[in-house]
Amino acid sequence: MSLQPIIEDLARCGWSLQERFVEQPLIDALAEECRQRESLGELEPAGVGRAAGLAVREGVRGDRIRWIEVGQSPACDRYLTHMEALRQELNRAFFLGLEEFECHFAFYPPGAFYKTHLDCFRDDDSRIVTVVLYLNTEWQSADGGCMRMHLRQGPALDVAPLAGNLVVFLSAEVPHEVLPTQRDRLSLTGWFRRRAARLL
Repeated sequence: MSLQPIIEDLARCGWSLQERFVEQPLIDALAEECRQRESLGELEPAGVGRAAGLAVREGVRGDRIRWIEVGQSPACDRYLTHMEALRQELNRAFFLGLEEFECHFAFYPPGAFYKTHLDCFRDDDSRIVTVVLYLNTEWQSADGGCMRMHLRQGPALDVAPLAGNLVVFLSAEVPHEVLPTQRDRLSLTGWFRRRAARLL
């Protein structure tokens, strides 16, 4: 697993797509954990906004999430180890001052979507780099559920949520959306963060 292509892509255009970023056994283990937690009712409807302004708005997004923590499971710990290596490489290459990584499972049931948004808040600039790992095997184009990235240069780009695909982009610079899915759609979505500076 080489991180250099991610660094080069971010420097050139602000986003990167890496296929088969992690090994299939890890993908399978993460997908199984997500499905198991969903079946146990441990995933909750995702909200929009933050702090006092956080609210569930099904007309904006329809996924259910569960934040992950160190020690939660061997599979999550292996993935977090990969992300720690990427954090260090991002800091080395770009001097971003990234201090932590937050991440959750995201489960989209059939019909769910997420309208166009940025991964940063107006009053909090701590999220710097977004990372999404997809966990869906045998995904077909008819299944929908692509992430549509609205890039500054060129047309919008649709990324299929194929197992092992890793998407990395600058959180404040790439508006994106999740198109309606026709089957269960699983991912790990996370953000590298630095210490927040209040925005006026």
